[in-house]
Amino acid sequence: MAVTRNADAVAPVRRSSPLAIWFARHMGVAIGSLGRLVRHPLSSLMIVLVIAVTLALPAAVNLVVKNARSISGSWDNALDFSIFLKQETGEEAAAGLARLIEQRADVESVSFISATRALADFKELSGFGAALDRLPDNPLPHTLVVRPSAGNTSASLILLQEELGNLPETEYVQVDTEWVQRFHAILDIVRQAIAIGAALLGIAIVVIIGNTIRLDIENRRDEIEVTKLIGASNAFVRRPFLWTGFWYGLAGGLLALGLVYYGLFLLQGPVARLAGLYQANIAIASMSLEEAAAIIGVGVFLGLFGSWFTAARHMRRIEPR
Repeated sequence: MAVTRNADAVAPVRRSSPLAIWFARHMGVAIGSLGRLVRHPLSSLMIVLVIAVTLALPAAVNLVVKNARSISGSWDNALDFSIFLKQETGEEAAAGLARLIEQRADVESVSFISATRALADFKELSGFGAALDRLPDNPLPHTLVVRPSAGNTSASLILLQEELGNLPETEYVQVDTEWVQRFHAILDIVRQAIAIGAALLGIAIVVIIGNTIRLDIENRRDEIEVTKLIGASNAFVRRPFLWTGFWYGLAGGLLALGLVYYGLFLLQGPVARLAGLYQANIAIASMSLEEAAAIIGVGVFLGLFGSWFTAARHMRRIEPR
């Protein structure tokens, strides 16, 4: 039986889209670059560890500032005024002044602390009771602790402070949360220092990755020359080094994230014991999803930028001989 061939029959040809071809090529190069790093585990681990520590340091300090600001933020709601009365003001007059101030619409409550009670509390808390008993007179004045109402604005609080300070019985008015404002100002300075330090550490990461890529390029110089000899472009030759920088940055960012979370885990026990001593509910604020993604994103960006800058600089110097 003769076999006949139909000349009109044409086998279908499947053509991949340019995007699929581009994606397949990049995935091949990415897997190859990752395999090259895996084949040198010790050197790769050292570079990843340096990147991770460099990224984790500013992230950890920023987390400390975030927790400090969160804890002290609740103190801003207690804008109390301590009014220290003149020594010649009697206890009856001080108590009457407390009732008068409490009738104001912009005042929520007034606590009267007599000089006798203040001295007794000071003896108990300071531990100098025997020495204080030898004083001829009580040096402490009567004190009024004024808590403004919640409807006050910043301007009305300043006005209230001035009016309380102008009372004839008033010696001095102290805002109990002024130290909180100073503390927040210090935190702002620390936050600015973190930003500057993070920028310097970012430059260090770029230098570390760039130096690693430079050494890799020198080790593969002959391969690059042969590849260019057969017509490969600089972009094609640069591609595996970009993926190497990507893997370094990604691994460093993930490890940095793990270090920060491990540090938070280690702090859970001491913070719980501290909260128990003060009978307070203190919880450590963790990183948000955006902050965690930012650490990984910064690591990947620095890895890509360092590898691209170094590869682009040295690739132009390597030409087939």
